[in-house]
Amino acid sequence: MRSHLLNDATAEQYRRSVTEGVERVAARIATTDRPFTGVTVDALSPRIDEIDLDRPLHDTAAVLDELEDVYLRDALYFHHPRYLAHLNCPVVIPAVLGEAVLSAVNSSLDTWDQSAGGTLIERKLIDWTTHRIGLGPAADGVFTSGGTQSNLQALLLAREEAKTEDLADLRVFASEVSHFSVNKSAKLLGLGPDAVVSIPVDHDKRMQTVALARELERCASDGLVPMAVVATAGTTDFGSIDPLPEIAGLCEQYGVWMHVDAAYGCGLLASLKYRDRAAGIERADSVTVDYHKSFFQPVSSSAVLVRDAATLRHATYHAEYLNPHRMVQERIPNQVDKSLQTTRRFDALKLWMTLRVMGADGIGQLFDEVCDLAAEGWKLLAADPRFDVVVEPSLSTLVFRYVPAAVTDPAGIDRVNLYARKALFASGDAVVAGTKVAGRHYLKFTLLNPETTTADIAAVLDLIAGHAEQYLGDSLDRAS
Repeated sequence: MRSHLLNDATAEQYRRSVTEGVERVAARIATTDRPFTGVTVDALSPRIDEIDLDRPLHDTAAVLDELEDVYLRDALYFHHPRYLAHLNCPVVIPAVLGEAVLSAVNSSLDTWDQSAGGTLIERKLIDWTTHRIGLGPAADGVFTSGGTQSNLQALLLAREEAKTEDLADLRVFASEVSHFSVNKSAKLLGLGPDAVVSIPVDHDKRMQTVALARELERCASDGLVPMAVVATAGTTDFGSIDPLPEIAGLCEQYGVWMHVDAAYGCGLLASLKYRDRAAGIERADSVTVDYHKSFFQPVSSSAVLVRDAATLRHATYHAEYLNPHRMVQERIPNQVDKSLQTTRRFDALKLWMTLRVMGADGIGQLFDEVCDLAAEGWKLLAADPRFDVVVEPSLSTLVFRYVPAAVTDPAGIDRVNLYARKALFASGDAVVAGTKVAGRHYLKFTLLNPETTTADIAAVLDLIAGHAEQYLGDSLDRAS
C-alpha cells in the first residue's frame, strides 16, 4: 500500500494519475451542453448505495469510470452559461492550478513550521485586500472557510470589544435581508434570543438608516449594549448594498462595532467601473470577503479583515505543542494565533496564482461584465409583461416572478412559479434559484458567469414561461 503514498518514489505515478483525472474532467467540461442532467435523488441514490467501500477497485481508471457514473455525469456545472442559481461562480484556470499545487504539497497554514512561505503569501494577500478596502496601516486578517465563519469571527471580536458581563444585554443590528449567518452566529456566541434586531429595508432592499438610528437610540435608552451593526455589501437575495457611509456615521456616533458582510460584493474591490458602490466600506471595523463568490475562485477562499490587528487577540490561544507564547517574542508568524481553525488549507495560494497570472484588473473586468449583464437582464424583465421584477440590480442578481394574465390569486401565482422552477431543474436545461419576497414565491438569477449572454437570459425566461403555461394548461384540464 505504500505505493499510493506521494513521495519521491511515486512522483511519476502521481503525474499519471492526476493527468488521467484532469483529462476526464476536461472532457466532461468540454462536452457538457447543459448545467444539469436532471437526475433525481431516487435515481442517483441506489447507484451510490450499491458501492461497497470495503471492496476497493485497485485501479485508478476503474475508479474514474465509477466516478463518472456517480458524480461527474450528474454534477451541477457552474461554468455553463445557463447555471443562474446560487452564488457559485465559474473558476479561473490559475486558481485551479493553485488548487492542484496546494493539495499535493498539503501545507497546513496554522504554524510557520508547517507552511513557511505559505504563511507569508497569505499575509501578503491579507495586506493586499485590506489596502484595497482602505482599512489603514493597523489592519490585519486571516483566511477562513467561507462567509459564515468570517461573520462568526467578526461578531466574536465585536462581542469581546463590547466589554460587558451580561451577554443578554448585547444587541446586533442587521437588515431584514441580511445573511442567516448573523442569527446563527449570535446563537453560537451565546447571545440571547432577542439579540439580533432586524432593521427594515427600503424599496431597493437597503437598510433604512432612519430605522437603524431609532433602534440604536432605543437600545441605549433601554440600558442595553449595542454590540455591532452588520451592514451588507451584496445581499444574497438581491445583491443590494446598504448605505455604508450613513451606517458608519451612526456606528461612530453610538460607539458600535461596524461589520460589513461583503462576501458577495467584494468583487467591487477589483472593479474597474463600479468600485464607488462600495464607498464607506473603508470605515468598517471588520469586513467579510468571499473570493470564491466574485473573484472567480474555487471553494473555499474567504477571509475576515479587521481595522485593528489587536482585536484578533480575542481568537488567540497558545498551546505548548503548537504555538507557545514565546514564539510571539521571537516574532515567529503563526496564523493560528488569528484563526478559529487550527489545521487549515493553503487556500490563499489560489488567489495568489490568479493575481500573478491575471492581475486584479483581470478579475475586476470579469466582475464588471456580470454586473453589466444583470443591468441588461433587468431591462429585459422590466419590458416583458410576463414577469414582475423586484428591484434594479446593484450587483448581478435579479429577483422576479412569472405573472400569468389569467391568474390573480397570489397563492396560485406562487404555485405557478414553484412548479416552473422545479420543472426547469428537472429538465436540466437551466438552473435558477428561488426566494420569498413579502411572503410570496419569486425566482432568482444570480449572474456570475461572464459567458452568459442576454440571449441566454431571454431563452431561460422563455423556458420558465413555457413550464408555467404547461402547468396552467394541465390545471385547467384537471379542473374540467
